[in-house]
Amino acid sequence: MGLSEIETRIQKACDEAGRDRASVQLIAVSKVQPLERIEAVLEQGHRLFGENRVQEAAGKWPDFQQRFDDVSVHLIGPLQSNKTRQAIELFDAIHSVDRPKLAKAIARIADELGHCPDLFIQVNTGEEPQKAGVMPDDTDAFVAQCRDLGLPIKGLMSIPPVEETPSLHFALLAKLAARNGLDGLSMGMSSDFEEAIALGATHIRVGSAIFGARVRQG
Repeated sequence: MGLSEIETRIQKACDEAGRDRASVQLIAVSKVQPLERIEAVLEQGHRLFGENRVQEAAGKWPDFQQRFDDVSVHLIGPLQSNKTRQAIELFDAIHSVDRPKLAKAIARIADELGHCPDLFIQVNTGEEPQKAGVMPDDTDAFVAQCRDLGLPIKGLMSIPPVEETPSLHFALLAKLAARNGLDGLSMGMSSDFEEAIALGATHIRVGSAIFGARVRQG
């Protein structure tokens, strides 16, 4: 498919939703992608990327950021508390704030370092026991707790259950965000980002449709 076709689909979805294209940021999910594929997308002018693991991102992005201007990398996967410092130094945004212990660690280390990435709270809209994220009913309280810590909460993030209609989860996330005065909605992936845009997504996460099938690590 490739970047240009995804851009065309985003523009069409924005047009149909009556939205400005600039209101939607495309995060190219580069986890476990070969460096040459990532470089090819950088060469096309794209500058916003998403990674799932701190260690993997640390191994490839500092070099790319030296060679290409204005590259922004977001953490979209789970963050272990012991990787908090490295994540704050490496990423421009973290989309997976999901528990008080992590929020407190981010607040403490960000205060030490004097800066903090933009933060999104991950909401487990499907209430799946195996999935990270705060429960919908706990979201308001957790947003308030993060704000009390002085954290720059920009929005909410979710990954809908595979077997359920994603638009129901996108609508729920949008409702929770609006109720808490948050503008950012990190939602929508390769298979459903048009629906996410229709329901207000500000950040969509697209990987294999841009780069090709993921290369499995041994």
